[in-house]
Amino acid sequence: MGHNHAHAFGEERNRQTKIVAIVGSVVNLVLAVVKIIFGYIGHSQALIVDGIHSLSDLISDLLVLFASHHANQEPDAEHPYGHGRFETAATLALGILLALVGIGIGWDSVERLLLHEETVVPTQLALYAALFSIIANEGLYWYSIIIARKLRSKMLEANAWHHRSDAVSSIVVLVGIVGTQFGIENLDTIAAVIVSLMIIKIGWSLGWQALEELVDKSLDEDEVAKVSKLIDNVDGVHSLHMLRTRKSGHLSAADVHVLVDPGLSVSEGHMIAVAVEDKLKNNVDHLSDITVHIDPENDEEAPPCKGLPLRSEVVTYLREKWRGIDCFSEETDISLHYLSGKINIDVIFQLGCYQSAEITADKRRELTDALQNDDRFGAIEIFYKAP
Repeated sequence: MGHNHAHAFGEERNRQTKIVAIVGSVVNLVLAVVKIIFGYIGHSQALIVDGIHSLSDLISDLLVLFASHHANQEPDAEHPYGHGRFETAATLALGILLALVGIGIGWDSVERLLLHEETVVPTQLALYAALFSIIANEGLYWYSIIIARKLRSKMLEANAWHHRSDAVSSIVVLVGIVGTQFGIENLDTIAAVIVSLMIIKIGWSLGWQALEELVDKSLDEDEVAKVSKLIDNVDGVHSLHMLRTRKSGHLSAADVHVLVDPGLSVSEGHMIAVAVEDKLKNNVDHLSDITVHIDPENDEEAPPCKGLPLRSEVVTYLREKWRGIDCFSEETDISLHYLSGKINIDVIFQLGCYQSAEITADKRRELTDALQNDDRFGAIEIFYKAP
């Protein structure tokens, strides 16, 4: 059920992302053609440059299409954690492209300012084209940003800001055209420098966020706190530690060590882990990969059990040491508990072996004395069971 829901959501997400990218591609192609042609006819060099800016938006839309196709594919043998990093990589590329566009606009503006190029008065055609560009790009921005926030897509958000940068650069062109028509020199150039710095900042911010995801930056503090609180509220969880989170495109992953009662059965401990996973997936929609490690003690504080022998070796050793002790046989059940750097032992005798509490205490001392020189072992408890 959960897998089918996630798959359906992934397909719907891919569909909406492609629609946004296709709409953006068509609009930017039209804008590029209109601005370059009208810029040439209307004697506006700035509008021609702005048309080239629209071509960079077209490239970013195609990049979104490519990344969306790959990012929403199901996990496979080569990508067992999914393909979300395609979206992160595309966001980084879009951030870099946005910053380069800002640098290009700024460089061109400063160069024109320093060279005192002769001002050519643009015509009304250039002004109308700039107005059309502002309206179209601002519409694209809001359309893209609404879908981006709905889908939690940094890639679409980066592309939306690319549309916004084109709208702002068209505003600069419009101001420049109007200013030039009124005889105010260098107005468009100064405004273009300011806008270019804004575009560079947006590109840097988006690129840096993507880079942090690529190096496995954790979720925000408030989200980590939410995850921690959800785990703490699961029945059977005593505490948690070593909670680690990371982002992967629009999804994220978490792994955590959960402390439970050391006397629980393996199956009950597993059920607590399943309950933790379900609680997180039902309350944090972007958590797609959760690993829960069940601990019988806080392994950050307790002495490590690493290096202690495993069951087959221990049981063989115990049967040899306890041979000849009354009621102990090959059929006697033994449970091992690895705690605080020691192996604690539960010995389960048949109910018919029970005589009295005093004899049980003597038997426990006898079992303990047989291991008194072996510091690998801790407490020994005796239980009885019916056949």
